[in-house]
Amino acid sequence: MRKTLLSLVLLCSISIYSQEYFPVSTGVKTTNTNYLAFKNAKIIVSPTETINNGTLLIKNGKIIDVGTKITIPKNVTIINLSGKSIYPSFIDAYSNFGIETPKRTNRRSASPQYDSKREGYYWNDHIMPENNALNEFKFDEKKASELRKAGFGVVNTHIEDGIMRGTGILVALNSKGNNSERLLNDKSGQYLSFSKSAKSNQVYPSSLMGSMALLRQVYLDANWYKTGATENKDLSLEALNNNINLKQLFYAGDKLNILRADRIGDEFNIQYTIVGGGNEYELVSEIKKTNATLIIPINFPAAFDVENPFQADYVSLEDMRYWNQAPSNPGVLVKNGIQFSLTPYGLKSLSTFKTNVLKSIKYGLDKTKALEALTTIPAKILGKESEIGTLSKGKQANFLITSGDIFDKKTTLFENWVQGTKNVIEDMNVKDLKGNYELTIADQQFSMEITGEPSKHKIVVKKDSLKLSGSIKYADNWIGIIINESDSVYKLKGRILNDSDNLSGNAIIADGNFANWSAKKKEEPKKDEDKSDAKEISALNIVPLTFPNVGYGFKEKPDQETILFKNATVWTNEREGILTNTDVLVKDGKIAKIGTNLSDRNATVIDATGKHLTSGIIDEHSHIAATSSNEVGQNSTAEVTMEDTIDYEDINLYRNLAGGVTIMQILHGSANPIGGRSAIIKLKWGEIGPEMIYKNSPKFIKFALGENVKQSNWGAAEKVRFPQSRMGVEQVFTDYFQRAKEYDILKKSGKPYRKDLELETLAEILNKERFISCHSYVQSEINMLMKVADKFNFRINTFTHILEGYKVADKMLEHGVGGSTFSDWWAYKFEVNDAIPYNASIMHNVGITVAINSDDREMSRRLNQEAGKTVKYGDVSEEEAWKFVTLNPAKLLHIDDKVGSVKVGKDADLVLWNNHPLSVYAKAEKTLIEGKVYFDLEKDLEMRNSIKKERTELVNMMLNEKKNGAPTQSAKKRVKEALHCDTLY
Repeated sequence: MRKTLLSLVLLCSISIYSQEYFPVSTGVKTTNTNYLAFKNAKIIVSPTETINNGTLLIKNGKIIDVGTKITIPKNVTIINLSGKSIYPSFIDAYSNFGIETPKRTNRRSASPQYDSKREGYYWNDHIMPENNALNEFKFDEKKASELRKAGFGVVNTHIEDGIMRGTGILVALNSKGNNSERLLNDKSGQYLSFSKSAKSNQVYPSSLMGSMALLRQVYLDANWYKTGATENKDLSLEALNNNINLKQLFYAGDKLNILRADRIGDEFNIQYTIVGGGNEYELVSEIKKTNATLIIPINFPAAFDVENPFQADYVSLEDMRYWNQAPSNPGVLVKNGIQFSLTPYGLKSLSTFKTNVLKSIKYGLDKTKALEALTTIPAKILGKESEIGTLSKGKQANFLITSGDIFDKKTTLFENWVQGTKNVIEDMNVKDLKGNYELTIADQQFSMEITGEPSKHKIVVKKDSLKLSGSIKYADNWIGIIINESDSVYKLKGRILNDSDNLSGNAIIADGNFANWSAKKKEEPKKDEDKSDAKEISALNIVPLTFPNVGYGFKEKPDQETILFKNATVWTNEREGILTNTDVLVKDGKIAKIGTNLSDRNATVIDATGKHLTSGIIDEHSHIAATSSNEVGQNSTAEVTMEDTIDYEDINLYRNLAGGVTIMQILHGSANPIGGRSAIIKLKWGEIGPEMIYKNSPKFIKFALGENVKQSNWGAAEKVRFPQSRMGVEQVFTDYFQRAKEYDILKKSGKPYRKDLELETLAEILNKERFISCHSYVQSEINMLMKVADKFNFRINTFTHILEGYKVADKMLEHGVGGSTFSDWWAYKFEVNDAIPYNASIMHNVGITVAINSDDREMSRRLNQEAGKTVKYGDVSEEEAWKFVTLNPAKLLHIDDKVGSVKVGKDADLVLWNNHPLSVYAKAEKTLIEGKVYFDLEKDLEMRNSIKKERTELVNMMLNEKKNGAPTQSAKKRVKEALHCDTLY
């Protein structure tokens, strides 16, 4: 009701011709019908249109006319702005102005909440499209004043809470108006993010991949709800459908999240306007492909305090680079044709906004584009380009009066007019005294420099080379200066004359007598602004990007090469076995030829005499390169996928290449019986996550058994989610597969149905379209899951870990399941007590396809040695042991037709070792993926020296920043958590 009334008030007040209906209870009713004419100004009508010596005519908060030859009405107040400029005021397209952000409660203080506490709304508390910022808004004059001082006249604000946050409002920062007059749009857009609500403790989603899956399901449910197929009323889905045609503003806050958000938008034919994080320059070509308009925070990091060399070592090269490169972000976006607006969102102090904009300009941002990013583009984002953003006739009278170029650090902002209301920032009738002066007091000579804005002037006084302390006060055209020289004090007083740059007046000098004083302003040498700026920009030392933009990133991405390995010992993993003195030709990303005396005039020849050439190592079970390993919010999370959250910058990718690893299955963790979908990746260091995904990748999902899924080690407060016993785990599988079976029957019947991402995935298992890799330890549970699979007529693909596999190897063989195990881990928890190092060899000897996996970012770098242990434990042959980390995991992942052995026609995923590959002394000299060299031992040594040199260079830059008085931040160490099966949050 409140919203309806406020909208009615708005409609009745926005027209300057509408009839007033308010009674006057006291006094005499008067109406100001005067015009205001701002004459003789340089008027920047828009970023691309400027009028010199023009006139801006306004009335009742609107621009009546603008130009050089306009008709001035009789009832007009004329304001002479000779020598001054008028700009459109700025627009912030992303803000939480006037709306209190809820504080997050401490979920750890109570048992987890799994179900929603709302009735009549969506089943997940973090989905709140029904929220309206209008109901929470309170005009904050203090904050509004700060924004006006920064040049803003309009802000778009919202409730900063939840994944779907509801609608925002567009508000003018009018200091004299009321909310109905300020309100430009009561539904300016729908807001989204990947972050949960602070007001709810509902656990799901607990991960980024969970947030993405939830968003997909919400959109599917909204489309289904529109069909009227359900009688249940859902106010959230109704609101989402009502809001779907509004501007959709998605807070990403990071370059990769921009791509993730856009991916969801593309799936549902929605073009988001996306709020970035300031690091878009690192993936600018990929971000350009999204076609999204961006809202870019201009919150640059301070230099690190690296005076202490030990603390300097804490700071990662990645963070040092970000400090150095971030100010170039807006300029890079412009050069790449990406449309964006600028926002002060995230700044600790609005006073740094102009400083950061000027810094961006110094780093290459064109001034016209900067003004567009603050005026016309945010107006267009918000669909209000006909009302705000320029100083065209008929638009709102939102403008700035400045002393000159708004992007000059010396320019003063005098006034910020919002909806025709004047807001004084600096008195423009006060003279700007900044400059250098020759000061004479009686017969004594001084030099004096005045800096700062008129209301905040400061002075520096010197006598000869001695610096004296002093202070200055300036008000009502009178100036007062006090200078301290040893024990003597000079007190100066004078009146400011507008027609002179010189100062003069009376002084009380050191002996108490009166004297005259004068200060003659020195002429400053004229600067060629363009040349000066160009010189400054060229002098900037911006370190170049690498791929990825972290330590050990490539200056250029690897190219596919034609390579001829000569005289190698080749481990084929085929019936040919191990071939000595053999040549292998790599061409077009494939293994082209294997033989002796091969040649190719276009090939780079590598002498592999005394060295070993193998296929790349494949790790069936890893958790590196992921933002999280578990979605713990439900006992089944089949709807989430690890492919959504690949961290392409994870240094463990490069380290694993150094260990000869070329392919990994990135698995969901073991927090729930039915986990998330897997990602099979090739370790293409320098490419982004989607480019790493194995092409036409077989579909996998992670299941889990044992202690983790029944929350044995989560703590007493956490033990509330079903299942809490191994018996309950079996019932989870039975229940979900029965539901999936019924769902699949309904889907295939052609009748209307609600698309459920979770049941879709489980139906794929029933239809033998998706494979299961199951975390397992105890023989009884292994037996149990095989029986459940038999009941529903599907097969478990792989039991991973399976440290009691030797006990049930015969039953595993009968079922047709493979085993991916550790070589010699045991007794690290109770359910591993019966593990033995002969497990792999026993399963292998029975006839099971056996692989050795890592589950660990450190072990994966030496899987060649882990495979070697099976030669000791069980007398497995060296060739078969090598297959445990190459061909066999390829078979388990159903990609052995493309990789896993050295065979003509297969992908050129190869490793050149300097020693026997099962030896602890073996080093990978080169690691290739599809004919591209992603690791080279010699180049690695070069990169180490390059990194050392770059760190020294950046440290020196930061020391200079501190020396020049720039703010700094404490040295911080970037720590990436080691993810495992049981990493919960």
